[in-house]
Amino acid sequence: MSPTRRAALAALFAAPFAAAPALAQTTITIQHPLPIASHYGAGAIALKESFERATGGRYRVNIQRNDNEREVVESVQIGTVECYLGSTGPVGNFVPAVRVVDVPFLFRDYAHARGVLDSEIGQSLLQQFNARGLVGVIWMENGFRHLTNSRREVNTPGDVRGLKVRTMENQVHMRAFSTLGALPTPMAFSELVPALQQGTVDGQENPIPVIVSNNLNQVQRYLTLTGHVYSPGLLICNPAMMQRMSPADRTAFMEAARAGQQANRDKVTADENSGVEELRRRGMQVVTQVDTAAFQTALAAAFAQYERELDGALLRRIRDWRPN
Repeated sequence: MSPTRRAALAALFAAPFAAAPALAQTTITIQHPLPIASHYGAGAIALKESFERATGGRYRVNIQRNDNEREVVESVQIGTVECYLGSTGPVGNFVPAVRVVDVPFLFRDYAHARGVLDSEIGQSLLQQFNARGLVGVIWMENGFRHLTNSRREVNTPGDVRGLKVRTMENQVHMRAFSTLGALPTPMAFSELVPALQQGTVDGQENPIPVIVSNNLNQVQRYLTLTGHVYSPGLLICNPAMMQRMSPADRTAFMEAARAGQQANRDKVTADENSGVEELRRRGMQVVTQVDTAAFQTALAAAFAQYERELDGALLRRIRDWRPN
């Protein structure tokens, strides 16, 4: 067969494929506030891989970093961003019922926190997002929060007095630090490192995985393992985006969210196991023995206010929860 004939046949057989319309692809953007190597990054990547695989590439998941969490939740609400993966810190401003899980010393440990959030209690809270123009898809994890600062070692509640501490834009957290005599300063995470460098604030509070992945040891000298608040994470999505999916695709998305949840929690566990020693290696002074009861006593006035302003019965259900 002549080269010309071969070329003609190749063109003939290729024509139907060239003329076929390209496979339609829908992009879902997920924004989260931390580096891609973080626990949020791990959750987002696992979700992306699972969902893209399950839908044969009809969906593409675009992962972006945006450390202004309140702005991202607003964007999801109006539909300019499809999903938010981040902490509950700013979410109480949109879904007030969620503030209950931000109360200090509410959860005993990771098993308690994960068990509650995966139970009917946590699922009931997720259902309350619908009335606020959001879909609470699944609980993720940020971790137990600890205090760092650049001024002094913190061993007792009294050592917190007078410290300017960056908090999230979260009234529950701010009240706790005010009760301890600190000066809580709410700001977006994107503003934190410059504020620490410039001395606008003395310290901040975040889980070990956040402190490690953002190299906060470079701007903070002292770490105290207060574990004062368990910080849940959340995957929140735009309702219209979820409604446009077929039932089969929604099922695949939920499966992918569960894969993301597992990867996220596994990364938190790994970082918790290695992070403190890593921060010591980087030069931080770490206080590991903390009198939790003393901090709880110092927060008595705040606890009384939480009981009045939040759902006191739900707080008691959470504290008393035990696995079946």
